[in-house]
Amino acid sequence: MDVVRLRNVISCNITALKDTVSHVDIPQFCRKLSLVEPTMEQGGTKRERLDAAVTNTPDTALVGVAERLLAENVLSAKDRNVIQDLIWPSGPPIPKRFRHDIARKLDIDDLFIDARNFNALLDRLFILTPDEFEMFAIFDATDRSLKGQITQHVHNNRGDWTVEELFERLGAFETTDRRFASFLEGLVSADILPDITKQGSFAATVNEVLTGCNLELRVTGESNGYPLYTLMPKDSAPQSRPKNLIFASEVKPDLRFRDAIDNDIEIVSNADKVLVYDLAISTHGLRWCELQSWWKERNCIETDDEAKNTLYRRLHGSLPKNSPPQRLFFDQYHKLFSQSIPQLPALLPEVWLHWDPQTVKERGVDALIRSRMDFLMLLPNGFRVVMEIDGKQHYSTGERPDPQKYAEMVSADRDLRIRGYQVFRFGGAELNEETGAQVVKSFFDLMFRRFGVSS
Repeated sequence: MDVVRLRNVISCNITALKDTVSHVDIPQFCRKLSLVEPTMEQGGTKRERLDAAVTNTPDTALVGVAERLLAENVLSAKDRNVIQDLIWPSGPPIPKRFRHDIARKLDIDDLFIDARNFNALLDRLFILTPDEFEMFAIFDATDRSLKGQITQHVHNNRGDWTVEELFERLGAFETTDRRFASFLEGLVSADILPDITKQGSFAATVNEVLTGCNLELRVTGESNGYPLYTLMPKDSAPQSRPKNLIFASEVKPDLRFRDAIDNDIEIVSNADKVLVYDLAISTHGLRWCELQSWWKERNCIETDDEAKNTLYRRLHGSLPKNSPPQRLFFDQYHKLFSQSIPQLPALLPEVWLHWDPQTVKERGVDALIRSRMDFLMLLPNGFRVVMEIDGKQHYSTGERPDPQKYAEMVSADRDLRIRGYQVFRFGGAELNEETGAQVVKSFFDLMFRRFGVSS
């Protein structure tokens, strides 16, 4: 993410709001947007104080500021799109050829049922009325903006424009992958097509084209009785959203179901030895900024910096002290991608995959193998990536190779892959002081590229 550009766009828009706030209200204004309040020494005009507030705000907090600024709905469409493109997770690649093919497949008469929500979708994602048109509209009663043209050629004179011409004028063929994906998801939504049959027909038509770039509009949930579609890679395994994310565990957690019907878990003892993430996880996965926000609220922490540092120490403290390679892997991820970490997937250590109140000895042949994963990442589009750091204990007993241990390990890998997890193994010997950083950097660069994560 281009942090410098994001800060500049935020600063320009924050200082432009100087006439909407008084000197007395600036501290409250800053708190509302999660800006760091200007100090007494940073006095001056309102513009200077607001500019100082943006300057004081650390890089790691800028995305939160941007999201709050977007929610205030005070930005021009151009600046809104710039900020969204900077902070949104990257979407799956949708080449221009396939975008054109989708447009040619669709008929303007089948594009929407609810015209008002259709217009609102276009207005949320594209620039329909540039600033200069708003000024000219004062002197010219004819609406010559793109919004006015859509009213004339799409609504009033149906058939003037094809879907391809509409997409061209919107800029849909040139926009980012994430914005185009959001456009398709919006078009197939019940807001635009409040008819289950028409939703299915739209998805089927689009999926005929998307299969060529290994994507599909897939039903991933329900909204007010209508199917909810998400654009996803075809090879991502259909699976439910994570319900119980239990991680950073230093010991086997003592758990019980407080309400088995609602799947409500309670940590009975040693609650400080395990973390349970209890918020909904979206199709964008779980990013560090979201994990940090959860940690900050959970522990009533005042500042983002304190939340970041204490969370890092808590996660790091859960790593096995007798596994230097595992600790190096965690350290290097945060060191190598330090500036991008807030928007990158959180690297979750010591994650419980299986949990059984009985021990392996008690359970016998029916025991669940590999209860914990060394690391887990929840990526966009439902991908779950497991990273295992293998010391000799994974395939030997003492100094002797142990075929049974190896068989158990590869059997557990097969089980994970069949259930849709992506499993990557590292030999402990390759994660050393000399080569470890390069191994980690190469892996994440390639892995992020494979799964469409922008680093």
